Amino acid sequence: MRVMVVDDSVVFRSQLKNCLDGEQGISVVSSAANGKIALDRLEREPCDLIILDLEMPEMNGLEFLEEFRRRNMPQKVIIFAAPTKEGAGQVMACLNAGASDFIAKPASAISLQDALDGIKRDLLPKIQQFKNRHHSATEKSIGALSTPVNAGLGEKSSDLAPTYKSILLETFKPQVVVIGSSTGGPMALEKLFAALNGKTPLVPILIAQHMPPYFTEALAKRIESVSGIPSAEGKAGEPILPGRVYMAPGDYHMTIQRLPQGSKPVIKLDQSAKRNSVRPAVDYLFESAAREYASSCAGFVLTGMGEDGKDGSIAIKRSQGGIMIQDKETSVVWGMPGSVHAVGAFDKEGNIEECSRILLHMVC
Repeated sequence: MRVMVVDDSVVFRSQLKNCLDGEQGISVVSSAANGKIALDRLEREPCDLIILDLEMPEMNGLEFLEEFRRRNMPQKVIIFAAPTKEGAGQVMACLNAGASDFIAKPASAISLQDALDGIKRDLLPKIQQFKNRHHSATEKSIGALSTPVNAGLGEKSSDLAPTYKSILLETFKPQVVVIGSSTGGPMALEKLFAALNGKTPLVPILIAQHMPPYFTEALAKRIESVSGIPSAEGKAGEPILPGRVYMAPGDYHMTIQRLPQGSKPVIKLDQSAKRNSVRPAVDYLFESAAREYASSCAGFVLTGMGEDGKDGSIAIKRSQGGIMIQDKETSVVWGMPGSVHAVGAFDKEGNIEECSRILLHMVC
């Protein structure tokens, strides 16, 4: 994986090169102090991935991405952004302009080395997901399967994965919809909800997207903008009502609970240990939906790295609810939906436009 670092800090460029060059299969082949220099060097020094700062002189990160998209360049881009409301808004704009992923800059650190260690910890898995885009163990294990195990693979299906009751999602009318996503999720969610513009969902929709604080708030506002549906971060104890979208706040697990039993459902937030190395975790949200809504629950697992959402999808299928996963072709990373595919805990697979169509049928 050939990497270019674009940042106006010479110290940061040097230190990040030292960090990444020691990783197997990763090499920093060039660097640039701003977007204009980066564009010039890309013509002579090809790379696979660009690590892009936002605040730079002459041509900042967003300006670079706009020109990058105009030139139809193929590289993946990971953005660095400050963990602030302003930084979150800039990230949304950059993702719209063609960035593939982002990490938040360290909010505080005792030393430069501590900051770099934190960046490396967050950055390496994201680089690895692109490096292994077509070679992940999950994808290899899937082989040639293209339909859910429970949708008629013949007598040998039981040797591959458990059999779940198949749900025809086109006619399914759940009482709640839960959605999980990670890398590529913000743009997938925007496309998913754009189809609902002007229509009021008859059920609540809850989302767990792997993002830090501030960024989830900005994403909820973006969903409301494209869909016209009231959307916001979930608040502890808040009633879960039809016609609203609830986003898990960054760094909080969000689940559904009824207290006492049989009462109306409310939002529960907690900062218990990360699951699958993430918080919020899709699995916790899906499992709580399966517990509280049983067969009246539907889930969507969209683009994202890792296996978060797999156990939750199994829980929903065991409760005889419905699951749809985004396909490999339109996923930025097919880790999450691919892991659900591998265990057969889904009813339908499709591109993001098909996911939008199914969601529209379900909730309106």
